[in-house]
Amino acid sequence: MNTAKPSRINQAAALALISLAVGGLAAGFAYAAGWIGPARLTPQNIIDAFEANAGSYPGYRKNHAKGICIVGHFESNGEASRLSRASVFAKGQVPVTGRFSIGGSNPYAPDAAVTTRSMALLFQLPGGEQWRTAMNTPPLLPVATPEAFFEQVLASRPDPATGKPDPAKLQAFFAAHPESAAFRKWAESSKPSNSFANIPYHGVNAFRLVEPDGTGHFVRWSVQPQAPFEPLGEAGKDPDFLAHDLQQRLQQGPLRWKLLLTLAEPGDPTADPTQQWPASRRQVDAGTLVIEQAELQADGACRDINFDPLVLPAGIEASDDPILSARSAAYAVSFNRRTREGAPVNHQGEQP
Repeated sequence: MNTAKPSRINQAAALALISLAVGGLAAGFAYAAGWIGPARLTPQNIIDAFEANAGSYPGYRKNHAKGICIVGHFESNGEASRLSRASVFAKGQVPVTGRFSIGGSNPYAPDAAVTTRSMALLFQLPGGEQWRTAMNTPPLLPVATPEAFFEQVLASRPDPATGKPDPAKLQAFFAAHPESAAFRKWAESSKPSNSFANIPYHGVNAFRLVEPDGTGHFVRWSVQPQAPFEPLGEAGKDPDFLAHDLQQRLQQGPLRWKLLLTLAEPGDPTADPTQQWPASRRQVDAGTLVIEQAELQADGACRDINFDPLVLPAGIEASDDPILSARSAAYAVSFNRRTREGAPVNHQGEQP
């Protein structure tokens, strides 16, 4: 049996991979209701920390800065209407506007340099209601509190000498936060795909679905692709391969994902996104997300949307997960800041 310890180079590479995945989730944290600890941390301070780590890019989203708008619809099969009175689950179709993106605050980053990818959606419902949700490729988060997140931001700050996070600081952070073990295991084994279109996206926070009689069901949702997974391969040589691939695929026809609702059972944590629920939990196929069109975010339909996860229709409620209000606060600060800053032109001649 080989008992040799991994080399320092391998350990550094693994930590770097994890830091890339963690970085893509950064905008999910801030504190919505006042201050955090003795440093009096606010959502504004958190956004400042993002920019200190990645640099300032006026006019762009402060995380997931690089992305592309999408347009389509959701075809509900009516199955989830047994769980919730939300109109989105009634059998039929509703229009959807959304956005694919990669994690991080740098709108010039090559796609292959970032492992976390995201899908944000706005379902336009009857009567003016909306459902907004933002999902990521990781099925869980590394930490569950804003305090731990801020420690993580500091540990992930690039060393001026190397331009990369200090592996020793990252290692110390993860050692101090054993709750991150499941996320680290996922990050170390995860393989990036060659497309936005052939990977699942997860809503890691729990929500409560409400029936007409008030009966509630805690759920987490995800979208599962129709297209089969393909590894990154040679695609990564193109710094913008994700947008190029998406546009090429859509020329051949719409892209589809199943919307799956995973139901919690008694004892499943609803306030801790570092813990996944058992794979045996019941799932309900609520219908099909159909993406028909992609648009540059310069003037696309998603440009001015804040994908606040607490914009919910009647029949869907926030759970006791504190990260939900944290995300909402961070998104609001990011949206307000970038709209004040204006719209610069990026390297492809596209505006944010």
